[in-house]
Amino acid sequence: MTLLKSWVDSANSATTDFPLNNLPYGVFSIAGGAPRCGVAIGDQVLDVTALENDKLLVIADSAVLQQAVWNPLMELPADSWSSFRTQLIALLEDGAADQDKLTPHLYALADVQLHMPMRVSEFTDFYAGRYHATNVGTMFRGAENALPPNWLHIPIGYNGRASSVVVSGTPVQRPWGQLKGPDQELPAFMPSRRFDLELEMGAIVGNASQGPVSVDEADAMIFGYVLLNDWSARDIQAWEYQPLGPFQAKATATTISPWIVTAAALDSFRVSTPEREFELLPHLQDTGPMLYDIELSVTLAPDQKAATTIAQTNYSEMYYSAAQQLAHHTTSGCPMRTGDLLGSGTISGPEKSMRGSLLEISWGGKEPLTLDTGETRTFLEDGDTLTLQGHAQGDGYRIGFGDCSGTLVPALEKPYSR
Repeated sequence: MTLLKSWVDSANSATTDFPLNNLPYGVFSIAGGAPRCGVAIGDQVLDVTALENDKLLVIADSAVLQQAVWNPLMELPADSWSSFRTQLIALLEDGAADQDKLTPHLYALADVQLHMPMRVSEFTDFYAGRYHATNVGTMFRGAENALPPNWLHIPIGYNGRASSVVVSGTPVQRPWGQLKGPDQELPAFMPSRRFDLELEMGAIVGNASQGPVSVDEADAMIFGYVLLNDWSARDIQAWEYQPLGPFQAKATATTISPWIVTAAALDSFRVSTPEREFELLPHLQDTGPMLYDIELSVTLAPDQKAATTIAQTNYSEMYYSAAQQLAHHTTSGCPMRTGDLLGSGTISGPEKSMRGSLLEISWGGKEPLTLDTGETRTFLEDGDTLTLQGHAQGDGYRIGFGDCSGTLVPALEKPYSR
């Protein structure tokens, strides 16, 4: 596919994240006004709540864009998703008849505030990137036992906290927690000293389910994708995770990008999952390409200073696709809800420059990373801003996600008033 031309001039740039081919969905407000559903196009955001009110957009003969979240559209059948996207493209393509009616509803992205694009029903985080799992396992168990025995057969995951999912730009406070160092006889309650990022993609469930679904059915249920940083307190996790896995170490915050890039916009960038040592059981086998060629990067900017690119990798490095993760999630009969968010797990690649966490980059703190400012990092320091970016590169255009950014602020002076 090549660039689709729009009458919004800025959408025709080869470097914009938001050409007509993309049309991601977000929620925005203007000068303190009420949040509204919007679609990014070039350097503008189109107020689609207003278009629905003006009958320029008609979705399933009902008002679905009035709640300042995209869940009402997400829960409609997939043909409604397709109809909505088709209408948008027709309204915004070069030569469209209703340009004069749409122009009053376009706002500069630079002038708006972005909000959570959806109501998160549940959050599940996976551990499904082979290079990440191998690196972490090697650090803690040695290279011969790096991967748990089940890892090559099922996508491992845990149920996280939907309540702490936040939109890009939200400050993240260093958490307190119970931790115990190797030289400590007893644990201590104190701020985390090994706070980290995790470079991930998030898949958003559109259509709900009851009972098990196949991988193909799961793929069709996915409405779209966001960038996701699953902030992690490594020292809290090291003390608490046995035998039931992460708990408070992962409950501080999960930051997502403000734009939902639809599965339809990414369809041209599908790639196959990797070759496997063991054939997956039938309920997890994919029937076609279900990963995506999405270039990813992470920058770290110390307090008000220049940013350093600390990782560059690709979503195609994953061992399990989001569809396989979702299908596995349902095998027990677990119902899935509209707005469920599935974190891919940390996305790393084979080279050191492709590692998606500081735990890996600094090899557990033993190999400090030198930033462009000359400062070093093993884990995050207060004032650090982490920014995730990603895009799929097409022929003369790109499908981008916008920034997924958060700044680490100091821990509470005292977590309790007493």
